[in-house]
Amino acid sequence: MAAGMVVIGAGECGARAAFALRENGYDGPVTLIGAEKHLPYERPPLSKETMTSEDHPPAKTIAGEDQFAERNIRFLASTTVAGIDREAKKVAFADGNSLAYDKLLLATGALPRPLPLAAASRHCAYLRSYDDALAIRARFQPGARIVIIGGGFIGLELAASARKRGAAVTVLETQARVLMRGVPEEIAERIAERHQQEGVIIRCDIGIAAITDKANDVTISLTNAESLDADLVVIGIGAIPVTDLAEAASLETANGIIVNTHLQTSDLDIFAAGDCCAFPLALYGGRRVRLEAWRNAQEQGTLAARNMLGLSEPHLSVPWFWSDQYELGLQVAGLADEGVRTIRRDLDEGAFILFHLAADGRLVAASGIGPGNSVARDIRLAEMLVARSARPDPAHLAASDIKLKSLLAA
Repeated sequence: MAAGMVVIGAGECGARAAFALRENGYDGPVTLIGAEKHLPYERPPLSKETMTSEDHPPAKTIAGEDQFAERNIRFLASTTVAGIDREAKKVAFADGNSLAYDKLLLATGALPRPLPLAAASRHCAYLRSYDDALAIRARFQPGARIVIIGGGFIGLELAASARKRGAAVTVLETQARVLMRGVPEEIAERIAERHQQEGVIIRCDIGIAAITDKANDVTISLTNAESLDADLVVIGIGAIPVTDLAEAASLETANGIIVNTHLQTSDLDIFAAGDCCAFPLALYGGRRVRLEAWRNAQEQGTLAARNMLGLSEPHLSVPWFWSDQYELGLQVAGLADEGVRTIRRDLDEGAFILFHLAADGRLVAASGIGPGNSVARDIRLAEMLVARSARPDPAHLAASDIKLKSLLAA
């Protein structure tokens, strides 16, 4: 088979890149390599709809077999890549075969950060894959005692899903509050209150001393000498980028695969995108970040494909992510921790948006929460203001009768 474009990782980013190569006119060989047996599927539903749907939930596929065939994209499922030979420009497989490439994209994603104390437990689980989701879902039964370690997005989304299925839920968080990373305290408090209204017990500033299996359940010993019994412990304490192939190939890594603004690694014929890569953000002075976000994976997959074809386009997107818990929708555009001043705008139905301003008055982020999609439009407009490095009048940001669209026009 002639050399062509090879994509390692068949998640949102890798699948998007494979199809974007075709959409941008490439007619050579395209191979997408996935470690799982499934067709590429969406991961955001795993902690939500997959857990709560009444019927057995199928994976929400990104593309079907007919679409791969129609675009002449070779998809290799259940395939393990053993290494990258940069000099020969070949990918080596665990079965001893190899595949040549002209350009290579690493879209290897991230894996749940392991909790060493849980290593020997039969009653502890992590959520990463569709198969993980089905196994956890089966344990989310009425009356089941579920303990979730970690008060980030995954942990809290799973807490909401477990309560919807009738389980008793306790969330343990070592930090002072939930959603410590990337979410302002006012919004985190709103989320925590909503969980508590549903009967979720949230305990912050608490550590885990031991996890001990018993015959049919597990005991979690806390650092304050208390203990909890659970039928299942779900661990959601963050994610670590999958960089082993990059490291073995002597590519530069540091909390992710290091890429430039075009998503090229230290080998210019190898690109990296999505959860696995650390990239510079021009909007924030070249600050290097790694984002575990659905839209970032889509955008970078498309951008990587275009740049694999020689278009040399820079990454300019504003970071954006969302979470749905119960009826509440949370959205954040930009990097809230870049702000030194916060302006609040109250909306209808108890929704509100926090605008985060830098010392020079630039709008660097906006965070919002409210029922359903009540903050979506304003967050989108705020995202556009962030992209333009706008310096809106703080009084105008606070005034709900002044439309953000008028600030954008100004």
